[in-house]
Amino acid sequence: MNKTTRLVLTIVLFVGIVVLAFVLYRCILKPVKFENEYNLRSEQVITKLKDIRALQEQFKNTNGRYCSSIDSLIDFAQEGKALLVKKTGYVPDNMTEAEALAKGILKRDTSTVNPLEKLYAEDKLITPKDKIKDLKYIPFSDGEEFTMASDVIDKGGVPVPVFEAKAPIESYTKGMDQQTVLNRKVELEQKVNGFAGYKVGSLENTVTDGNWE
Repeated sequence: MNKTTRLVLTIVLFVGIVVLAFVLYRCILKPVKFENEYNLRSEQVITKLKDIRALQEQFKNTNGRYCSSIDSLIDFAQEGKALLVKKTGYVPDNMTEAEALAKGILKRDTSTVNPLEKLYAEDKLITPKDKIKDLKYIPFSDGEEFTMASDVIDKGGVPVPVFEAKAPIESYTKGMDQQTVLNRKVELEQKVNGFAGYKVGSLENTVTDGNWE
């Protein structure tokens, strides 16, 4: 084998090693990159669902039921009224709160305030006030809205209000590797009561938990 042949084989071998290293690097990096991006997007979707739940709970406290329309829920947040109870005084160790109220040691004043003001004061909302109007949009979805519904179900002869808000996996994974998204969707659907995406509440059960909790 002459020098020229050896040089050509060395170059070919070197190029092959570089190509193989690049392919292996892509194979290792691809799932890590997907997972990081998926987690980042998931966090933003979950943040909005938590705020939707907080607004729904306040809506129920005011109206005795949950809201079925996300637009109406946002209108309530911005323009509605919520009850705010302020307590002054204290409850002695040997009394219940009711007894302290009856004796005037503890006083309770009720007023109406804007729901957003109340929830921000209680640290129950994460979305900035100037972004509340966009709460209905699923992050990274190109304008798709959360699906929301409410109902009243029978539990042991007692009517109980329920609600559900959700975002399917296809909505917040736009632009990501679709085969990997499909694989993740199948994994989620195979879980008990699996929903391929994120949701909070249920129309079948009296829970307000999120499926990430």
